[in-house]
Amino acid sequence: MDERGAGIRLSVLIPVFNEVATIARVVSRVRSVPLDVEIVCVDDCSTDGTRDVLRELHASGAIDVLVLQEHNGGKGTAVRAALAHATGDVAVIQDADLEYDPHDLPRLLQPIADGRADAVFGSRFLGETHRVLYFWHRVGNGLLTLASNMLTDLNLTDMETCYKMVRTDLLKSLPLRSRRFGIEPELTARVAQARARIYEVPVSYSGRTYEEGKKINWKDGVAAFWHILRFNLLPPRAPVYRRPVEARAGYPAPQAPSLAARSVGQGVS
Repeated sequence: MDERGAGIRLSVLIPVFNEVATIARVVSRVRSVPLDVEIVCVDDCSTDGTRDVLRELHASGAIDVLVLQEHNGGKGTAVRAALAHATGDVAVIQDADLEYDPHDLPRLLQPIADGRADAVFGSRFLGETHRVLYFWHRVGNGLLTLASNMLTDLNLTDMETCYKMVRTDLLKSLPLRSRRFGIEPELTARVAQARARIYEVPVSYSGRTYEEGKKINWKDGVAAFWHILRFNLLPPRAPVYRRPVEARAGYPAPQAPSLAARSVGQGVS
């Protein structure tokens, strides 16, 4: 990250559900990234002890904002809850497992920092190191990306990537509705509808097996086709994004949090 990234605050939105074995390491890795980072964690009603670990991390200051959901609502619900508390200039979703490496975040931020992009997707299929796993998952991902690209008129290589980094003002303007893993095709459809400038950068990927705790399954893949149709063809549509003057000049506009927003980070919601 060069000097153009200075002064940019990154809100890292971490939806969490039953990740007691990995969440502390994920938070530690995010904290070690050389960026001005705000960590917003949403526990989606975990039952395996994750919530206790999150409380400890919040009490120690490792987590800035902790939201505890009373009911399990799914990844999309947790992402929206985290976004409501984000005060950074740019926001990114970080899964609570160890599949995505937070040290790729500076690379993702660069096209936004230098004024080229409004959103950056981290692609697992552009040549970086990745764990070799399920063939049919790769085929399914390719079909989903193809279907999404046909309706958005984008040429993405990895629509289903977790790493979607977006200017916070743009992200908060999107009419997000997804509850579960449909958040991935929905975010893609919405930023396309907003006519955002989208870039892809390669990221490393260390996928998990089901024995190691992977949650998404073939039913979510089938549902994703419906979500692609739904969010691209049915209302509501995202409004066209109007970039602030600072962004047009190559610098994200500062987002001054309200006093209410600042106070959220002092306690548990």
